[in-house]
Amino acid sequence: MKAIGYKVPGPIAADAALVDINLPRPVAAGYDILVEVKAVSVNPVDYKVRNSTPPADGDWKVLGWDAAGIVREVGPDVTQFELGDEVYYAGSITRPGTNAEFHLVDARIVGHKPASLSWAEAAALPLTTLTAWEAMFDRLDVAKPVPGAAEAILIIGGAGGVGSIAVQIARQRTDLTVIATASRPETQEWVRGLGAHHVIDHSRPLAPQIAELGIGAPAFVFSTTHTEQHVADIAELIAPQGRFGLIDDPKA
Repeated sequence: MKAIGYKVPGPIAADAALVDINLPRPVAAGYDILVEVKAVSVNPVDYKVRNSTPPADGDWKVLGWDAAGIVREVGPDVTQFELGDEVYYAGSITRPGTNAEFHLVDARIVGHKPASLSWAEAAALPLTTLTAWEAMFDRLDVAKPVPGAAEAILIIGGAGGVGSIAVQIARQRTDLTVIATASRPETQEWVRGLGAHHVIDHSRPLAPQIAELGIGAPAFVFSTTHTEQHVADIAELIAPQGRFGLIDDPKA
């Protein structure tokens, strides 16, 4: 099968950063299903791994974690999928990636692709959606109120991949007032369309803009990007005992 991989980690400008290769087609066993890949997405984890992680000696490293495709083989322990099923998922970082014609994945972390979504739309969802959900419900525990705080969440980077999903989940699955940041008129309007109650500009100081809303200090802050630029503002605007989570790698 065709795939894209590398043997030596390094910058994307290197000639061998990503190489067209041929690999044996995998065979499904156990709880695995073999998926004919129709679409994948690219996430920050892809470039982080490619920059720093060498494959095992003599092997190719195939990137890619999100995928959408068609089930072509099922292992003997699989009960929830059949040949021809359309699926989507975020695969395991410990296994070969999805940048290939066929991909093995544990059926227990796979979902049926919604019929309303295209292949590309479905492939764009898994990792960003899981990240947003786990950040808000597992880490920030947004279902548990903060005494004395405004029942609100500030999502920094509301027009980004994770931020845009977080806005929608927060509106659909919580009763929080959703405040998102975006800096350009077109992205601000887009984020409002996703459901944000308020949109503020992250190119300007955040704390005064939150104060101007008149809703009080938010219980939750979820930062998806450029956290180092906003940390002082976050400390000022968040409610006492409020909960703060981030997913980026602050530079300072």
